[in-house]
Amino acid sequence: MHAGQIVSVRDSGHETNSSKLSIMYSSFKPLSNPYLPHTAGRYQVKRFRKASCPIVERLVNSLMMHGRNNGKKLMAMTIVQHMFEILYLLTDQNPVDVLVDAIINAGPREDSTRIGRAGTVRRQAVDVSPLRKVNQAIYFICTGARESAFRSGKTISECLADEVLNASKGSSNSYAIKKKDEIERVAKSNR
Repeated sequence: MHAGQIVSVRDSGHETNSSKLSIMYSSFKPLSNPYLPHTAGRYQVKRFRKASCPIVERLVNSLMMHGRNNGKKLMAMTIVQHMFEILYLLTDQNPVDVLVDAIINAGPREDSTRIGRAGTVRRQAVDVSPLRKVNQAIYFICTGARESAFRSGKTISECLADEVLNASKGSSNSYAIKKKDEIERVAKSNR
């Protein structure tokens, strides 16, 4: 499989495991140009429209954060492409399957929210919606990669590949898995 194609091999059912995808609230339908994670869609216009945004494009968009990276989508797409190449070399699996596993494992199932009663504020454990679970998993994966790449000798692509690989295995070396466990532990104490 050519490296340029790996970035976008995310849609057709014969290339990704559809049983995993049924768990996730996300888009895996084929587009007119399946080779680029750049649909130029307006996914923030309506409330749940971002659920129809392809999962690889959502990863690319969440890499464009923290001021100096705003708007640099080509750079983010290059990072994701290199990350997929590294994952393919390390695992010999479809890297999109590895990414899907990482997102499934890194999404918190339970969270806590603030409930105010009679002037006192206490925290109450709540279940996390499927869309928020995917959102937080992508955010945690990107944040972990960004923090590990900052002031280190590794590139952001290598750090993102490590983060996705560790999250897909459920390893506690992953920032996303640590954050998920922390959130679920706090929620359990607030039941």
